[in-house]
Amino acid sequence: MTCELTQRYVPGYADGELDLVHTVEMEVHLKRCPACALELEELRTLRAALQRSSLAYPAPAALRERIQSSVRASSGREVPESRIKWPFLNMWQLAGAFAILALISITGWQLTARLRAPSGDQQLAAEVFASHVRSLEANHLMDVASTDQHTVKPWFDGKLDFSPPVVDLASDGFPLVGGRLDYLEGREVAALVYQRRKHLINVFVWPGSAETDSTPAIQSQEGYNIMKWSRAGFQFWAVSDVAASDLAEFVRLLQAGAPPPTR
Repeated sequence: MTCELTQRYVPGYADGELDLVHTVEMEVHLKRCPACALELEELRTLRAALQRSSLAYPAPAALRERIQSSVRASSGREVPESRIKWPFLNMWQLAGAFAILALISITGWQLTARLRAPSGDQQLAAEVFASHVRSLEANHLMDVASTDQHTVKPWFDGKLDFSPPVVDLASDGFPLVGGRLDYLEGREVAALVYQRRKHLINVFVWPGSAETDSTPAIQSQEGYNIMKWSRAGFQFWAVSDVAASDLAEFVRLLQAGAPPPTR
């Protein structure tokens, strides 16, 4: 995402109105671009200053004169200003009205934000997607580069509190090429890297809370396909730009060839 495009999206990002893909792209760009991050901070500072400003103002003199003229015309006589009722200009009533409006606005905004907020799975999918993209862009795809499962699997020993399953699927067209440590859902996870022709597949593995196995589910965003499933108390997420059918076949082979993972 370019700076020009990012700056167009800053107001929507600040309001939480962007979709999941653009939100992830914005967050990745803002971490790397001080100029765009500064523009976002300036917008937030301006909005905070406006929210602190008073919204109640006294009625202008011209308005008072028009109301007096209207009263005189209808009654045919002069009416002292002290006798004129100003219910809609009473400052206490104005303050109360603004307080009610503010409460309604805040309540509506909170309700809308809750309805608009992504679910836990959507947030995790965004993390998985961002980690995959970062691994390709930041030249940190692998901590251990090897096609030998007996080299990759022992590399994780002592670095994680579980032992991820590592399967070589080279004979099926999905060779193992390495692995690394990554960070998802607030903890370190194993990232196994496979290849399909010139495409790379990241498989993220970590202990989960699901007590039963789940069927792999697929979703797509920004040209990438993402599959998630749980097995033997562990969570698995696979992400790649390979065709959805290829990724589904890879996951099927991975499940068939992998022994139950051990903690």
